[in-house]
Amino acid sequence: MLEQLLKPILAPLFAQWPGLNEFGWQIAAAVVVALIWLLTVVFNWVTLRLIVRLSRKAPIWDELLLTSIRNPIRLLIWVVGLSLLLEIFSRNGLPVSTHAGTELRRFGAIIIIAWGGLRFISSAETFFTQPARGSKQVDRTTADAIAKLLKLIVVILAGLTVLQSAGVSVSGILAFGGVGGIAVGFAARDLLANFFGGLMVYMDRPFRVGDWIRSPDKEIEGTVEHIGWRLTRILTFDQRPLYVPNATFANIAVENPSRMRNRRIYEHVGVRYDDAAKVKQIVDDVREMLMQHPEIDTHQTMIVHLNRFGPSSMDFMVYTFTRTTQWVKYHAIKEDVMLKIADIIFSHGAEFAFPTQTLHIASGVDDGPEPQPLPADMQAELHR
Repeated sequence: MLEQLLKPILAPLFAQWPGLNEFGWQIAAAVVVALIWLLTVVFNWVTLRLIVRLSRKAPIWDELLLTSIRNPIRLLIWVVGLSLLLEIFSRNGLPVSTHAGTELRRFGAIIIIAWGGLRFISSAETFFTQPARGSKQVDRTTADAIAKLLKLIVVILAGLTVLQSAGVSVSGILAFGGVGGIAVGFAARDLLANFFGGLMVYMDRPFRVGDWIRSPDKEIEGTVEHIGWRLTRILTFDQRPLYVPNATFANIAVENPSRMRNRRIYEHVGVRYDDAAKVKQIVDDVREMLMQHPEIDTHQTMIVHLNRFGPSSMDFMVYTFTRTTQWVKYHAIKEDVMLKIADIIFSHGAEFAFPTQTLHIASGVDDGPEPQPLPADMQAELHR
């Protein structure tokens, strides 16, 4: 077919140089290669200009689609050109199967289309998790779950299409998969448990990538780096990667401090019993200081009251919440609050209490009868 198309084009060349008739198929192959190269250059130039133009205006889907399929289409051009060369070779006595070109086009097109689909899904995931041009950011965990599901669908469809094109009965494979799935399910219970555990994490979203989580049931604490279908990777605070099977999260309680709205300051401050008369004013001044503090959330519960009589001190409780949830900033605020409490106590001439004990010795206690002298014989015996 290709040779029939090329004959009218090459006829004037062969008429002028009859000797070239002996090299007809070689010239046809060279023309195909030149056309492929020219088409590739034109395609690169056109798509590059389109991408630049589309990047300046919305919607972004056009740019994402064109950027994703650019390399696959460029490869498809060369696959089609190579298949045409194989047809030329097979019809001119070279040891190439007559069906090689057709099979290459068929399977190559399926694989390249699937590759383009996977690239488009990855590009969309990257764009929506790292927003540009002021677009709203999509939750990274949700985007990752949707992208993985779509990629799995593309791979399965591409695989079934390749098998169908190869003459394999897909219906038989699906029927076998239904029966064999039961045996595989028993053999891979842990794998399936982790898969559905990961699915529940994606659906319930108790945490997402970037969250700080910890479990009171297990020694798990750190920042979530990646949520896979089988494992979740957590980076602990001592910079050690921790890999947790997803099935674990179905059986443990998970605390997510990253979703806290405030952090709590909870302290007991002890003042000496000698300063009991000053405790009321100290407590009032501490409460007023917290009410005026710019980093304390006054809309949350605040308790500053004398709380208990300790063994060596009168203790008042300081219970309040900071506006920030940042770990480092919280400690800086807590330090400032505690230093101001100390200043208030010292400004009233009071002191912090130390663990002390007071020993009272009663006066006028009868010490017992006066000791009587020893008999003379016993004294003589002692002086021997």
